Amino acid sequence: MGERAIKLPDIGEGVAEAELVEWHVKPGDIVREDTLLAAVMTDKATVEIPSPVEGEVIWLGAKIGDVVAIGSELVRLKVVGDDAAASTSNATGATPVSPPPGPRAPQADRQERPATAPSRSAPVTAATDAPSPRPHHASDQVWGAPRREGEKPIASPAVRQRAREAGVDLRQVAGTGPAGRITHEDLDAFVARAPGAAPSRGLRAQTAIKDIKLVGLRRRIAEKMAVAHAHIPHITYVEEIDVTALEELRAALNRDKRAEQPRLTLLPFLMRAIVRAVAEQPQLNALYDDAAGILHQHAGVHIGIAAQTATGLMVPVVRHAETLDLWACAAEAARVAEATRTGTAARETLSGSTITITSLGAMGGVVSTPIINHPEVAIVGVNKIVVRPVWNGSTFLPRKMMNLSSSFDHRVVDGWDAATFVQRIKTLLETPALIFMEGHEP
Repeated sequence: MGERAIKLPDIGEGVAEAELVEWHVKPGDIVREDTLLAAVMTDKATVEIPSPVEGEVIWLGAKIGDVVAIGSELVRLKVVGDDAAASTSNATGATPVSPPPGPRAPQADRQERPATAPSRSAPVTAATDAPSPRPHHASDQVWGAPRREGEKPIASPAVRQRAREAGVDLRQVAGTGPAGRITHEDLDAFVARAPGAAPSRGLRAQTAIKDIKLVGLRRRIAEKMAVAHAHIPHITYVEEIDVTALEELRAALNRDKRAEQPRLTLLPFLMRAIVRAVAEQPQLNALYDDAAGILHQHAGVHIGIAAQTATGLMVPVVRHAETLDLWACAAEAARVAEATRTGTAARETLSGSTITITSLGAMGGVVSTPIINHPEVAIVGVNKIVVRPVWNGSTFLPRKMMNLSSSFDHRVVDGWDAATFVQRIKTLLETPALIFMEGHEP
């Protein structure tokens, strides 16, 4: 009988560390070879770590949300036979180790924390045979007189004020905090269960606070948005587009399309319009290197399409949109979006965009202020289509109108250039035949 340490393996591409986003095991679990132990994330790619041997989990080396260095111990297993003395050269970096440290002594001020991510893991501690103490909850209170005559209840000023407002005698409330301190939860439980309490009218203060640690993709999104907002001076330009003719064309093309062709949405038309527009303003199809002060202007148009997934916003990329016609744009956009939603998108599908489209579909609102997908310099935001009366010079006519809310990096894109770009897209969408006229000059 011996122990094995499973280390975080080298997951390639020069990655030095990864974030632990999910545990598949907990101390005491029996695992077999290839049983999934954990999942880690780096740059939006999730990697699952299997066990190289059979054994019992006795120690977990990190908590959900921790950033773990490559080669660090992730899990320790109790194993038998040759597995206890195996070489350190296996793919998951398993090595024999000394016994794990014993459990820490309990601290008086340690508080129970909520789970921060969907996981089947237990709290990360060394294994121990000692039974866990049963937590004391407010619902375990003994109602009546929980303290001796004359004993002063311990409570914060906020709890005391709430008790006065509710007409509650704190001497009758059992406290579950340190030294018997009465918490907000204790007061809530007393009001809900105490005999003779005033009948609830369904309107009472809610004082619970749920702490949710940002981990995995959510933390990646938060970090990237913070960088984009802090480094890029945004300028947002909003213009309304009459898409009546485009919608009529789209309906006709969908009605007459072949069975193998995808159904057209507004997106492929906008993609083709962007391709035409950046051909005339290539400085908008670019990445800006803040540190070097260099604008990397790309000939290929790689359009990022912001897609909402169950875990957060991701941006799959349609590469070389300049080579795709309307139907190919629709098919490729649908393919990368579906792969992203189902978690099957390859790593290269989720990076490498040079300009981005973002849309909230039917909930697109009237105006938005999209954040640029750093280090790009432009993002085109699509708002919802609504029917509005539009004056044509002699009368009002019902027209299908849509706003484009587009943001630009004001360090490298002047307001005039931003407006020129959006106006070019407006012309192409309002007269959609121009989209198909390659070589047409404005």
